[in-house]
Amino acid sequence: MDFETLIYEKKDRVATITLNRPERLNAINEVMSRELPQAWADVTNDPDVIVAIVTAAGEKSFCTGFDMMSAASDESVELGDEEHHGSVDSVRFTAIQNECWKPVITAVNGMVTGGGLHFVSDSDLVVAAEHATFFDNHVRVGLVSGMEPVALIRRLGMEAVLRMSYLGGSERMSAERAYQLGLVGDVVPAKQLLTRAGDLAKKIAQHSPAALAASKRAIWESLDRGLHDSLAHAWEIIREHGEHPDAREGPTAFAERREPAWKPFGECRS
Repeated sequence: MDFETLIYEKKDRVATITLNRPERLNAINEVMSRELPQAWADVTNDPDVIVAIVTAAGEKSFCTGFDMMSAASDESVELGDEEHHGSVDSVRFTAIQNECWKPVITAVNGMVTGGGLHFVSDSDLVVAAEHATFFDNHVRVGLVSGMEPVALIRRLGMEAVLRMSYLGGSERMSAERAYQLGLVGDVVPAKQLLTRAGDLAKKIAQHSPAALAASKRAIWESLDRGLHDSLAHAWEIIREHGEHPDAREGPTAFAERREPAWKPFGECRS
């Protein structure tokens, strides 16, 4: 697939989505906001893709959120999904926002702020370059710091999220601090960023695509439920997966001491 603002590649069961507007610090304009859901739809529908990596072009910035130059022009009326313009459904940048249940690794190659934080908050695994920084500049430009903190609070403590929201970028969270707080799982030199992300993707891609997707659903959907409801929902997902051939192939391959032959990814939604 060819995109104007993204580089989209697929190799060895891994799809890589690269935000490609380095001249604008990989800020999201109206074109990117339409292209991201298309890329996630392809990740979901391609049976050969098991895991995805999200990263960005250049070394300075991963994503600075909405393009303020675009937001200040007439182009802003086109930002997001036109059908849902003006609603929360117009923000569909990430796998979670597009109901893509395949594992996602985000490789943060530089600063990330504002709407760019969605990629981090909605990622399954996050790898950051040593020079990466995290901050939210909404209040600095007179906007509400709302959606990103609500998503981040699932990964960070309240004080850390409020600090990021209220300071408006006057202080920035370093990659090392993000690691200490559990926002990212790895901090590596910039030159090793995609190597580390690729290594994680390779290890994940060895496993059952259906089991991975079902596991992701059970874990992420629990965040919208209470404990008792989450456990009941997870049990239903387990029962549903029990009908999938991989649920039998895994134990059989283990008993026969051979590599399992997994079936392609199929629908795993409730």
